[in-house]
Amino acid sequence: MNKTMATGGTQSMRRALGLLRVLAQHQEDGIDLQGVMSATGLERSTAHRLLSCLLEEQFAERDARTRRYRLGVDSMQLGFAALRRTPLLDALRPFAQKLARLSGDTVFLVIRQGDYALCLLREAGSFPVKVFTIDQGERRLLGVGAGGLALMASLPDEEIAALYARHAASYAQIGVSSAALMKAVKQTRATGHSEIVDTITPGVSGVGVAFPVSELTWVAFSFGAISSRLDAPRRAKMGELLRAECQAWAAGYLGQA
Repeated sequence: MNKTMATGGTQSMRRALGLLRVLAQHQEDGIDLQGVMSATGLERSTAHRLLSCLLEEQFAERDARTRRYRLGVDSMQLGFAALRRTPLLDALRPFAQKLARLSGDTVFLVIRQGDYALCLLREAGSFPVKVFTIDQGERRLLGVGAGGLALMASLPDEEIAALYARHAASYAQIGVSSAALMKAVKQTRATGHSEIVDTITPGVSGVGVAFPVSELTWVAFSFGAISSRLDAPRRAKMGELLRAECQAWAAGYLGQA
């Protein structure tokens, strides 16, 4: 390979990486081709060629209705792989294990990923009947699941409305209306913890609490158990416990940062 080819290859890689960063910055609402050109300084033909390549390799996705681009599945998988050994996740893992010991229930850790909540950790408690409603590395729309609902409640109402509009069909499939979602969000804000009862899996309930771990990053922990174990009084009790534990952990972590 001659020097000219090597330089050209490096330039293309830098452009593609810069493009991925732009998509990441616009993950929530997406960005159209003109926006990509403005943000990157690329000519239309170059931007279109790079986007087409990213689409083919599933590092980007394009909304057929809005024609806006976002990060694709493979980009997110790379991000998840990197998160497995970050200092943050290393710090959160012992805390997740502590929560599983305290509650006896299954503990889930999720992080916001655009319009979704991505499961980073799952720890089983001592209760004989285990609840595994989501696996590590899977994601769900915000508002679906106790952790995702807790994360959604931290967002402004306008952002929630826009998010629902983007995924109205998916929410409708699981029987979640905009009014029901906003009611759950308001209840979460009022109590300080989210509650899910038989929403995803019949006979399974959960409670969740979201909190910031940096200026830009929020995570949420949740307990999941069979509904007969996690009835209304215990949901309130476990919600209070989870909120207190998360507040204490976050205060210590952010104080050391």
